[in-house]
Amino acid sequence: MQAKNSSVKQKERRTKPASFTETGRRAQIVAAAIDVIAEVGYHRASFAKIAERAGLSSTGMISYHFDGRDDLMREVVTEVLRLGDGYLRPRIEAHTSYADRLRASIEGNLDLLAEYPNHLAAMVDILANLRGGDPGMVAFLEATEANLAVQVEQLRKAQRTGEFGDFDPWVMMRAIRAAIDDVVRRATHDPDLDVRAVGRELADLFDRATRKTP
Repeated sequence: MQAKNSSVKQKERRTKPASFTETGRRAQIVAAAIDVIAEVGYHRASFAKIAERAGLSSTGMISYHFDGRDDLMREVVTEVLRLGDGYLRPRIEAHTSYADRLRASIEGNLDLLAEYPNHLAAMVDILANLRGGDPGMVAFLEATEANLAVQVEQLRKAQRTGEFGDFDPWVMMRAIRAAIDDVVRRATHDPDLDVRAVGRELADLFDRATRKTP
């Protein structure tokens, strides 16, 4: 009966608007989870370690704000995606040419990795361990595919204007994304990797690959 009552109370809390304090506490827990996962790995990131990093008196504070471990992990992935969008969008939209926007996107992704290594390391580890049908994985894949579709269309527009050459936009964007993701994976195991320099080199590489040649 106690467990049932606790579950009902959690559902009631989630249907009510979160207060400023509750929102701040959730953000504090997510930030602590990101750091712990990046440092000790997904499987060793216990509620006890996360609570200690967040400065909480007990793990019950985590259970109050999140409906279990999976719920917290999904929120971590959501937060990293939110951070990435806020970081990259202004940098890309500051340019008008398609070539400059593509460069800003590639370099921006790896500048993001340089500035927030724990965020991307945590997301990589979480996604490697989520089950295929997990809502967190499904949501991430849907967001990724939607974002890629937008980027593919940008490549097509650049081709129509004559700024970019003749290539398959879908294949090119997949290659760009795969190259960036591979750097993220390597950086999680090689803290000395100069990801900003890699970003510049990748930007140069794909600039040559996409530009229309005389």
